[in-house]
Amino acid sequence: MKFLDRVKIYVRSGDGGDGVVAFRREKFLPFGGPDGGNGGKGGDIVLAAEDGLNTLIDFRYAQHFRAAKGGNGAGENRSGRNAPDLVIRVPPGTEVLADDGETELADITRAGSRVTLIPGGDGGFGNAHFKSSTNRAPRKATKGFPGQERWVWLRLKLIADAGLVGLPNAGKSTLLGAVSAARPKVADYPFTTLHPVLGVVETNGENFVLADIPGLIKGAHEGAGLGTRFLGHVERARVLVHLVDGAAGHVVRAWRTVRREIEAYGAGLAEKPEILVLTKADAMSPREAATRRASLARAAGCEVLLVSSLTGAGLAELKRAIAATIAATIAALARQS
Repeated sequence: MKFLDRVKIYVRSGDGGDGVVAFRREKFLPFGGPDGGNGGKGGDIVLAAEDGLNTLIDFRYAQHFRAAKGGNGAGENRSGRNAPDLVIRVPPGTEVLADDGETELADITRAGSRVTLIPGGDGGFGNAHFKSSTNRAPRKATKGFPGQERWVWLRLKLIADAGLVGLPNAGKSTLLGAVSAARPKVADYPFTTLHPVLGVVETNGENFVLADIPGLIKGAHEGAGLGTRFLGHVERARVLVHLVDGAAGHVVRAWRTVRREIEAYGAGLAEKPEILVLTKADAMSPREAATRRASLARAAGCEVLLVSSLTGAGLAELKRAIAATIAATIAALARQS
């Protein structure tokens, strides 16, 4: 299945049904009076998050959605039927933006959540509604109210417990494949990963979801490379796992490049807990690994884990560190609430 995380769609709620003018015509009721019924309500446009969906690819082929019109009223005080809501299924984590691409209309984060995007039009009144003590035979009915229409953007932000960030070829996809059952594309050229990949990692009987996003480069927060399009996928992650390619050298510069992009992007990414990892230990001599690890730790002011996705060295410790940080973050949020 192809991955699509941003799409523009047109939605229109249903018009309300019309009220009608009608009078009772019965043999022994010469003054039957008005009995025109009201129109029914038009259908709402509803977005529903459904488990099992993880892409917006379906909207590439269906981009226009129109709800049904409410039924018209009828004689004998019969109201028109209310039109059914048009339910659009989206993946959990879908953000709904206005036509300008910036104004947030809704954020659907949990499976089973439903959001009424635009309501249907109300039905019009039949002439029975206008009957009064001074107007015993009104010949007035109103049309149903029209539905609303608009273009909206759907933007998918993956829901993961931890997100992998780093420069291209930092070893993110290789690491994800080594610690989970995910099989992302791995190659020796930049931007091998063209779309986010999720993997479920198990450690000490507990599971967490790890997301791999395409590599970041200088200017990513302004759209350079694959830019802001994929930085949004780690907005919801509780923990950032920052990978630095140890074999490439210049580890401090590489770390600072990505940190600047994260801070410039905003959206709270810079405030998230970060686990710093020096990768490709198998491609460095023990002396190189120790020197670069110490330099990175001094610059970042935190502990640096050393791993090799090829040999498996350090992966168990990394998984435990991620799980512990996720648990601590959840506990801190629970205390705040």
